[in-house]
Amino acid sequence: MTVHFIGAGPGAADLITVRGRDLLARCEVCLYPGSLTPKDLLAHCPDGARLVDTAGLSLDEIVAELVAAHEKGLDAARLCSGDPSLYSAVAEQVRRLDAAGVPYAITPGVPAFAAAAAVLGRELTVPTVGQSLVITRVRARSTPMPPGENLATFAASGATMALHLAVNRIEQVVSELLPHYGEDCPVAVVFRATHDEERVLRGTLGVIAGQVREAGVDRAAMIFVGRVLAADGFPDSFLYSADRDRSKMPPSF
Repeated sequence: MTVHFIGAGPGAADLITVRGRDLLARCEVCLYPGSLTPKDLLAHCPDGARLVDTAGLSLDEIVAELVAAHEKGLDAARLCSGDPSLYSAVAEQVRRLDAAGVPYAITPGVPAFAAAAAVLGRELTVPTVGQSLVITRVRARSTPMPPGENLATFAASGATMALHLAVNRIEQVVSELLPHYGEDCPVAVVFRATHDEERVLRGTLGVIAGQVREAGVDRAAMIFVGRVLAADGFPDSFLYSADRDRSKMPPSF
């Protein structure tokens, strides 16, 4: 039997992948983050499935549930908010499953930053404006950041930034980024993208902290910083340029 780590997507129940939905429908056990998982998503679980809200569980208790399902010969789904490759704690869970000899597979999902960018109606890689995206966070009540991984270091490149788990430290974010991006740099904060209570704040580094505090947003939000958020007048991408020689391109299938 297999433990399936499934990216549940950013919030809306219909943003889980088809593969993720189909796996969920055949797993007799499902562990899910209660505060982040819409009830409509759990409706895909089979009748009689064991549903376990992990919000109040420790890591060892979560893994114990997965190991117990395996020992009973049951497939188990472990739903992860967004995509399992980002801030999901999958690394420490699979390390324990490896030690216990429990097989597992990972199914990707729509990450929160991609959903938030879609809400903004913006591409995060714009020709001549920004071609790189830094996905990071700031330290709050969590493990320390590795040496050299800090906002000032990343900001020195001028790349577009997508910050998870940072909105409750918005003043710190602003103070560390201002010297590199300037007060007029566009910023967007997307609260609970694709959820019913979704909210969007748009501003600049000079004013965004006040907007965030006034709106009472202190959790579950993505912060974007970069000129791509207001880019206009940029050249068209070479990908579809009429000047591009397409005679040597491989045929489509």
